[in-house]
Amino acid sequence: MASGLLAGTFNQSMDVKGRMTFPARLREIIGEKFIVTKGVDGCLFVYSLEDFEAKAAKLKELPMAKSLPLQRSFFASAVEVEADKQGRILIPAMLRAVAALEKDVVVIGVADHCEIWEPQRWAAFNEKFTDEDLLGLLESF
Repeated sequence: MASGLLAGTFNQSMDVKGRMTFPARLREIIGEKFIVTKGVDGCLFVYSLEDFEAKAAKLKELPMAKSLPLQRSFFASAVEVEADKQGRILIPAMLRAVAALEKDVVVIGVADHCEIWEPQRWAAFNEKFTDEDLLGLLESF
């Protein structure tokens, strides 16, 4: 896996079987094999194999009473995918349902992971996050 910051927004299409091209620029960083799992706010999270294993190790260190619900959600929905020669991956039906993915999807880079969004959910999220929110967060650094 190449090192780098996962960033950018990519509009992609998904076929009826759940196959979509995962952006080449992101695959250069995350690798050709990676993990797709349930995210938050109605999206899917995408991790390199190495980053997923690192997150798993940290979760296992937490007390079970605190981490069990997160572990169940995070691990039960995790699927390893591999890009084919055309750069396509298959998103399993269960994960497509979780994120309401049908034809059009948005893939974004979020520093250490990627997210896959249904376009209307992505737009709604962006409408809620205002310039004032962004400025407030940037000023806190």
